[in-house]
Amino acid sequence: MKQFCKAILMALCVVVGAQSVKAADPDFYIFLCFGQSNMEGNARIEQRDLEDVDSRFMMMAAVDDAERGRKMGEWYTAVPPLCRERTGLTPVDYFGRTMVKHLPKNVRVGVINVAIGGCHIETFMKDSIGQYVKTRAPQWMAGMLKAYNDNPYERLVTLARKAQQDGVIKGILLHQGESNTGDQRWPDKVAYVYHQLIADLNLRAEDVPLLAGEVVRAGGRGVCASMNDIIQKLPQTIHTAHVISSEGCTNAPDFLHFDAAGYRELGKRYAYKMLSLMGIEAAPGIQVPADAVLSPYAIPGSDFPKVDKEGKAYFRVVAPGAQRVQVDICSKKYDLDRDDKGVWTGVTDPLVVGFHYYFILVDGVRVDDPASDTFFGCNVQASGIEIPEGAEGDYYRPQQGVAHGQVRSVQYYSTYKNEWRRALVYTPAEYEKSKKRYPVLYLQHGMGEDETGWSKQGFMQNIMDNLIASGEAVPMIVVMESGDVKAPFNFASGASNRQGESQYGASFYGVMINDLIPTIDKTFRTRADREHRAMAGLSWGGHQTFDIVLTHPDLFSYMGAFSGAIFGLDVKTAYNGIFARADEFNKKIHYLFLSCGSEENFGTEKLTESLRQLGVNVDFYVSPGTHHEWLTWRRSFRQFVPHLFKK
Repeated sequence: MKQFCKAILMALCVVVGAQSVKAADPDFYIFLCFGQSNMEGNARIEQRDLEDVDSRFMMMAAVDDAERGRKMGEWYTAVPPLCRERTGLTPVDYFGRTMVKHLPKNVRVGVINVAIGGCHIETFMKDSIGQYVKTRAPQWMAGMLKAYNDNPYERLVTLARKAQQDGVIKGILLHQGESNTGDQRWPDKVAYVYHQLIADLNLRAEDVPLLAGEVVRAGGRGVCASMNDIIQKLPQTIHTAHVISSEGCTNAPDFLHFDAAGYRELGKRYAYKMLSLMGIEAAPGIQVPADAVLSPYAIPGSDFPKVDKEGKAYFRVVAPGAQRVQVDICSKKYDLDRDDKGVWTGVTDPLVVGFHYYFILVDGVRVDDPASDTFFGCNVQASGIEIPEGAEGDYYRPQQGVAHGQVRSVQYYSTYKNEWRRALVYTPAEYEKSKKRYPVLYLQHGMGEDETGWSKQGFMQNIMDNLIASGEAVPMIVVMESGDVKAPFNFASGASNRQGESQYGASFYGVMINDLIPTIDKTFRTRADREHRAMAGLSWGGHQTFDIVLTHPDLFSYMGAFSGAIFGLDVKTAYNGIFARADEFNKKIHYLFLSCGSEENFGTEKLTESLRQLGVNVDFYVSPGTHHEWLTWRRSFRQFVPHLFKK
């Protein structure tokens, strides 16, 4: 009976004792962190790093810290430093902050950071630490080792066991390798440490992944950058290991340590990988909506650029060595976000419909988007993207059931300038099947563009095909030439841009009169008289149209200027006072067309009013909602062409 009572009493004590022990919280995620100086933290802790630390992010002090009142083995809110006194910012700081930001609010994160600047991986190997401390550790490391009682591995395990009473170990973070640079056995040594931790803490490797960060790259200039090739092999040795890229993480002047920004970025990358292993995708990046469509100008095989239904454009650039990548479009620069592989992705604000030139800026250097076709504009080859209109834009799109003309490249020799030149020539669909002759429109682009502009950016061939098919325009030949305005206007030279005085692009005038028109009339079946010859141009092409037509009224009877760069024109005296003789002008020029976008201010409306006051017949068109851009000029061309050659 006495033995029975004793047994009952012992059982009750066990039950009561078990109830008094606090059970580990499954929502308290614990991460073990170890390594050398970049895990220890080398960058100066800034004020921003001390602020707004979520109380759900905690650190267990690995050593006593009298300055902050921390006791080894106790939990504290993870305000840096997280390693020891007088250490700096570490990747662990922003690992934890990022984790609690994306984990459910009931989940806490705890870290234990045991790290020693300059140490080899052998410092954490149970069978090597004693010998390492005695024979290999330099004198300056003695104080750091002593803080862990000359056995950092044992300290990490001791604290981890204590932490297991409070929560669940979810992962291990490593940043080490600089001191083992060139050591091909490093992955095996790390595997030894990892598997020993798993065994000593009674863990399952499948539940506790190892994340190992690369050392400073610095575009290949990192002191130990060659070690990254060895670090990359770690997953071949440990099947639950993952390597965290340091590509693009900024570094200190010694090219050995990261700077504060580099630690923040690297820490976030550790967190993004850990979260992804937990099934939580939190890595930054632009979310491209499912309705976004690939740009028609994308290079075959490219997945970008794209445009969504709101008119936002999405860009992606692979630039692993870049520090900053932007897209410059519509007079605004947009920063792109970088992932850990050096892929940059960005999105614009909603853009207005129409064609837009753009450039990629890589660390301030302007380049074309390698994923996009290029267009000559802005005086250079530039990338381009189209923000599509709705059905109202069908007039410049190719249509099924409509006969299509051709745009030909014509090389010819200019005796006026003693050089070979090129023109693009549109012929209507019926040209090849008929023997009749056709009127000719000479169509010029603007400053900084070339002879490809009207067919490539302006879609003039589609507009012509559709207008001819509908019967709105007569079949005609359209000629486009570079016009000698590919180079930028040199404003610094003090040269005039006034109408009738500017020399910019004036070298083309002699070419057109002496070489281009005769070549076209000789090569194609044209109606080679003024009644069947017209000229028009956009922007500076409008400027050239005025100069050429109004000084050669014997050669042309139709003219147009779309957003014409017609500056400083005295309508009463210009071109020998031809506008002041309105009856004469109206008799010679059967149709004068001027247009502009409603959002640009080129003085076109004022010019129109002044000409009308003199009695000049002018047809004026305003493109609603557009600026000095190709959509204005497509619309203008569509309005202009139906009036040609119907006298």
